[in-house]
Amino acid sequence: MSISRKSVVVIGGGSGSSVALRGLKAYDLDLTAIVTMFDSGGSTGILREEFGYPSLGDLRQCLLALSPDDNQQIAALNSALGFRFDSESSLRGHSVGNLVLAALTTVFHGVQGAIDEMSRMMQLEGQVVPVTLGHAHLCARLVNGQVIRTESAIDLRGSNGPGISEVYLDSKVSANERALAAIKSADAILLGPGDLYTSIIPNLLVEEISDAIRDSGAPVFYACNLMTKLGETAGYGVSTFASEIVRYIGGRKLDYLLVNTVQFPEQVISNYAAENAAPVELDNGDAEKFAHNIVLSDLAAVDGLKVRHHSARLAGTLMSVIDAPIARTLGTGIA
Repeated sequence: MSISRKSVVVIGGGSGSSVALRGLKAYDLDLTAIVTMFDSGGSTGILREEFGYPSLGDLRQCLLALSPDDNQQIAALNSALGFRFDSESSLRGHSVGNLVLAALTTVFHGVQGAIDEMSRMMQLEGQVVPVTLGHAHLCARLVNGQVIRTESAIDLRGSNGPGISEVYLDSKVSANERALAAIKSADAILLGPGDLYTSIIPNLLVEEISDAIRDSGAPVFYACNLMTKLGETAGYGVSTFASEIVRYIGGRKLDYLLVNTVQFPEQVISNYAAENAAPVELDNGDAEKFAHNIVLSDLAAVDGLKVRHHSARLAGTLMSVIDAPIARTLGTGIA
């Protein structure tokens, strides 16, 4: 009797989800990337504000991440789609992939049709699904009551200042039915990695999405951030990151909280300190309030003076739990 492939849903934004997807596609899985549609910066922001297109940049990154690595023709296409015009060009830093998606959105009368066509061209190993087909802007209310409107304004605050009290959407949107179907049939749900307030939580502001995650019988994983971020998560420890995720999924306790244990070189820490950022530390005991299992593992890769999650190690850690649920404490570093 054949055993059906496990379905894994990754929920987040562009760069963080891309890291997870590149690692997970090495396994025999049905992969779905559910992607935030509230980005408003860079090329995406220009296309959104000037022409009314939906947010395309995070979709593009996830499409590229799920494309096959061993096809030379696809690799050439990916190189072209990833090309970005320089700032002196009249195209002002636009990504070719964003422009192609914009054109396909017009030709196929909607962003989902555009994604489906690009997925076919790129021979995708999985599917990329917008969290919503509606339009809204992300807003943040600070602890002093001030409101910051749009994702790019939140992302590029430029100073710590008052902390974020809550994030919300400026208009109600409905969940994409494909996203809901993927969550309901998932064998595992991975939130992150990615910026807490501008990549991960925006998906959870779509009410049906957070409800579906809360009610899912599948284990929910959260890949905690490696570094704090100026203006968003300064001073946050692992427990604060986890508590915010739990807050926005209706109080459901995480099944697995994935926490990096690797120590970064002093040069890397100093480089981040210059940006008022620091490694995210595991709080003594507090994180257990928000997760049934805390998985401690070497999840980071250092690239020069920057750090990011390591695709293969992140995927391997998740798969070790999915494939061996009975031996959850063996070889995983679970606290």
